[in-house]
Amino acid sequence: MRRRHLLSLLPIFGLAVAAPAALTSAALAQGQELNLYSSRHYDTDRELYDTFTRETGIRVRLIEGDADQLIQRIRTEGANSPADVLITVDAARLARAKEAGILQPIRSQVLDSRIPANLRDAEGFWFGVSKRARVIMYDREAGRPEGLNRFEDLADPRFRGQICVRSSSHPYNTSLTGSVLAANGPEATEAWARGVAANMARPPQGGDRDQFRAIPSGQCKLAISNTYYLGNMMTSQRAEDRAMAERVGVIFPNQGEGDRGAHVNISGAGVVRTAPNAAAAQRFIEYLTSPRAQEIFAVGNMEYPVVADAPVHPVLAAFGEFREDQLNAGTYGANAAEALRIMQRAGWR
Repeated sequence: MRRRHLLSLLPIFGLAVAAPAALTSAALAQGQELNLYSSRHYDTDRELYDTFTRETGIRVRLIEGDADQLIQRIRTEGANSPADVLITVDAARLARAKEAGILQPIRSQVLDSRIPANLRDAEGFWFGVSKRARVIMYDREAGRPEGLNRFEDLADPRFRGQICVRSSSHPYNTSLTGSVLAANGPEATEAWARGVAANMARPPQGGDRDQFRAIPSGQCKLAISNTYYLGNMMTSQRAEDRAMAERVGVIFPNQGEGDRGAHVNISGAGVVRTAPNAAAAQRFIEYLTSPRAQEIFAVGNMEYPVVADAPVHPVLAAFGEFREDQLNAGTYGANAAEALRIMQRAGWR
């Protein structure tokens, strides 16, 4: 993955959320609004919405909640739903929203030209707007473990009692396993999941941060986590968080010649089927792929942009360049249910 770096941001890695600028009377006179249902819980997203309003005059009404709860809410509201856009993290959740019939397909030359085909629904029901790489983390003081280059290597008995990972039921893990399933088939995937479960240092618990936090404490030697969690810890205002994060190294798996590349997941958006402001909804999703919005994703939340040549935060750039799996996000999203059954049969709870 080659991106230009945000060198101008090296002195300060955080993004100060700007106060909303005063809207012009002309913009306010438009009286347009957008009803956004979002399961993203990041404070810096407010800058996305404020910038959109300043640029278009369209005000954003934000309703936040858990992804599955928002999907059910839209279904329950039916034709009377005020929702225009659903935005959430993880392709499996986007796949559930599409399957639930709450999204409508849209056609946009802007989105098709900016977003790679593997990061958007082939029928136009949803579009990835940012990426997060799911990687293997290790103790830098102990050094990179030999023979650990692929996700498949995590099942090797040499790593017995070393792995920390969150629950199998979390979409980050069902999507990861869904990508392994697409690459290797069900039998090999179940054998892999059984090996990973046997190599766990403790029962799955907590979130992604809890996994790599356990590395310096000695509870585990390896962790599976998304890069943006580590990036945010490395820019924490707490010195102890930064020191802990410095102990953690990153392995981008499956980088060998002819291999499929590292697994990436997305945060994505779709226009709700009954959207009362469908034109504004499409305009908003197109805006999320603009240079300014992609920069906010990168700087504000340590996410990788989806648009080629968009900037990457210097902290993420320091992890190194990598090649990503080109599997369409909809495939591992659709595989999520089977992936969960496989993991639970294999003892990954």
